[in-house]
Amino acid sequence: MNLHEECGIFGIWSPEKASLAGEVFAGLHALQHRGQEAAGIAINEDRIIRCHKDVGLVSEVFDGQTLAEMGEGNIAVGHVRYSTSGNNNRLNAQPMLVRHVKGQLALCHNGNLTNSYELRRELELSGCIFQTTSDTEVISYLITRARLIKPSIEEAVLMAASRLEGAFSLIMMSPAKLIAARDPHGVRPLSQGRCEDGSIVFASETCALFAVGAAWERDLLPGEIVVVEDGEMRSIFMNTQDKKPALCVFEYIYFARPDSVIDGLCVHEARKTAGAFLAESVPVDADIVMGVPDSGLDAALGFAQKSGIPYNPGLVKNKYVGRSFIAPDQGMRRLLVRQKLSVIESVVRGKRIVLIDDSIVRGTTSSYIVGLLRAAGASEVHMRISAPPFLHPCYYGTDVDSEGSLIAQGHTPEQIAEMIGADSVAFLTVEQAKALAGGRGVCTACFDGEYPAGTPKKAEKDRFEISGKSI
Repeated sequence: MNLHEECGIFGIWSPEKASLAGEVFAGLHALQHRGQEAAGIAINEDRIIRCHKDVGLVSEVFDGQTLAEMGEGNIAVGHVRYSTSGNNNRLNAQPMLVRHVKGQLALCHNGNLTNSYELRRELELSGCIFQTTSDTEVISYLITRARLIKPSIEEAVLMAASRLEGAFSLIMMSPAKLIAARDPHGVRPLSQGRCEDGSIVFASETCALFAVGAAWERDLLPGEIVVVEDGEMRSIFMNTQDKKPALCVFEYIYFARPDSVIDGLCVHEARKTAGAFLAESVPVDADIVMGVPDSGLDAALGFAQKSGIPYNPGLVKNKYVGRSFIAPDQGMRRLLVRQKLSVIESVVRGKRIVLIDDSIVRGTTSSYIVGLLRAAGASEVHMRISAPPFLHPCYYGTDVDSEGSLIAQGHTPEQIAEMIGADSVAFLTVEQAKALAGGRGVCTACFDGEYPAGTPKKAEKDRFEISGKSI
């Protein structure tokens, strides 16, 4: 697996002033799998917003002293980042704190805009000066500009959202309100829950709600903006006409934690279903089934249960090594994979193995893992992938932006097997991937090229960083 991740967002409103930094820390720690480049927390105390953020894991950016120094408040938001737009530095870390004539705004964004280049060019030509290279700053400018002519921050968010194309889930706070918003297609997830003390919580995944003792109440609808003010919630809606729901199907296959519930469906069960589909449609004679930790484990269990082949975890993951796809270059990814995975030789020696993983992107990691199993004495290695082949770029928050880097482009499963050293390779079909969502509308553009939320004219991740060129 060499996919790049997107981001995780979290927000909480409390009926009493409290040390909310610890609550946000717990929520972000639960969302760490969604982004490991940077982390940040902002707290609203008496209508003054303070923010601390930096490059690194949540536990590296925050310690006990840092959390205590953030003080108390009634509203707080937080973010963990993987950069799908803009490079990895402290300036691009979120929450993005904006001071404008109407007050302050702390903004957290998960997703990727497809028209950010055009919007930024328009804003710069009108005199706006950008401090970051993230498309989140584009959103902040649109909101604060709209606030000058709109009677409330939520109306400004609604106006700004009408200009945005692509994928965006937002959590933000003003001096008086906590606001959550989900794009009209619902590409990225966003859930709402409540604690026993009445605190209202929003998060990218339900696992973060549970981490702070909140019970899940519902998922935001596509195009919904929820406003929390003095403990009361109300909703306004973007224009969703002709916009079909299109949750990223890879939330079920890979991104989300298996204990999360996304749009009412348990991620663990969806992945087990994927494994069962593989066992039915592309069976293989083998001695054991194993999954690539961690994202292939649930599908491996589903394959084993459906096929009757014993499940045996023959790969061990070093949990203190970050997700390899987050590394900035291919050489570092290889180094991280070597540190991350090892084989239990007694499990695999002399065995015919079904190896389950969630995807093959470039093939580098898969080739290395197959080589590990061969070196440990496996007699056969048959890879089964709990997703269809990647054939197209993703523009909505998954950093796959070049068809030329995708191993499935121009290669058959048989050729891929030869390239990575496996005895066979087989994938889910697009129809099976859609079925994982139980009839819910999903985006499968990276597999079939059908983009529900448009495509960008300029898609490079560093499109705002090209030195010496005007945009």
